[in-house]
Amino acid sequence: MPAVPQWTQDPLLNSWISAGLSVVIGLLVWGVGKFVIAKLVRRVRNGSSVFKLRALRWAQPALRPLDSERRVQRAGTIGTLLTSVLGVVIVVIVFIYVLLAFQINVVPLLGGLGILGVAIGFGCQQLIRDFLAGIFITLEDQYGIGDVIETSEVVGIVESVGLRITRVRSADGAIWYLRNGEILRVGNRSQGNYQAPADGDEGAGI
Repeated sequence: MPAVPQWTQDPLLNSWISAGLSVVIGLLVWGVGKFVIAKLVRRVRNGSSVFKLRALRWAQPALRPLDSERRVQRAGTIGTLLTSVLGVVIVVIVFIYVLLAFQINVVPLLGGLGILGVAIGFGCQQLIRDFLAGIFITLEDQYGIGDVIETSEVVGIVESVGLRITRVRSADGAIWYLRNGEILRVGNRSQGNYQAPADGDEGAGI
């Protein structure tokens, strides 16, 4: 019977090999996922008809054909969000597998991370609120680049829509940075049949 190589009996070396395999697999999954997301984003930018399928009707408000700049910006925002989520998930899973490869008990660590996550969540409530609001603004197509919107604070033209901040240029040329989570209501004058009052009002000349 052939002798078993001595290096295979080294627990530390085996742990390093297992950890290395976990990292390599994580990188491969991240690369494939990023490629798929980039391909989907490219199709959205080009107005692909794949999103007209019945199973994807829920996404049509965000993915329907729009003007080029607005569609590209929306696709980029969604692509960035998906890539970030994918990266965080893969990093966490790979980290856990690396710890398991070195026979480290991850149960106390997971419990500590859960408590830390709750603490961070309480401390970053406003930031999380801004991000969630930005996601729904993008998906629901409430407004986009070039639209004239009216909020409780400002009336102006939307210059950019991010996950946290919406940048608006008012009639006097001032640039307003509105946190998405603080926009409780918004009127889009570029949608529907808006008509300015006869006597005029703030921002009516935009």
